[in-house]
Amino acid sequence: MQINLCLRVNGQPVEVRAMADTPLLLILRNDLRLNGPKYGCGLGECGACTVIIDGVAARSCVIPLAGAANRDITTLEGLGDKSAPHPVQQAFIDEQAAQCGYCMNGMIMTAKALLDRIPDASDEQIRNELSGNLCRCGTHVEILRAVRRAAGRLAEIRS
Repeated sequence: MQINLCLRVNGQPVEVRAMADTPLLLILRNDLRLNGPKYGCGLGECGACTVIIDGVAARSCVIPLAGAANRDITTLEGLGDKSAPHPVQQAFIDEQAAQCGYCMNGMIMTAKALLDRIPDASDEQIRNELSGNLCRCGTHVEILRAVRRAAGRLAEIRS
């Protein structure tokens, strides 16, 4: 049975109608046309579908729609855009941290949630936080540099 639910996506209220157990990822991509979160494994193991829910990085492919009701959901599109990228997005661009780009959504969203929680995260904390995001292209060094660069930029903005 389908239900009507209200979500807050990228700061905007959105009403959706779907089965309560529909994965949030499918609603974001198919109904709301937000293509930042990617379908990777469908099991919550690769990180490609990561969004931020109430300040915490979360795997949208395993979160049922009903579990996202009335919560603050931020997708990659909610961080910034081409004309004004978020400092984490800009750091990934500056460090050329993407090759195929499929993992970038998860890496960026996880990094943002980490830096919001621990602004001066150590390399060990960054590696630990990103360890659940799979990257097959091997840009791990560039990704680590990008997160460090983003931490520096965010520190400058805060001061």
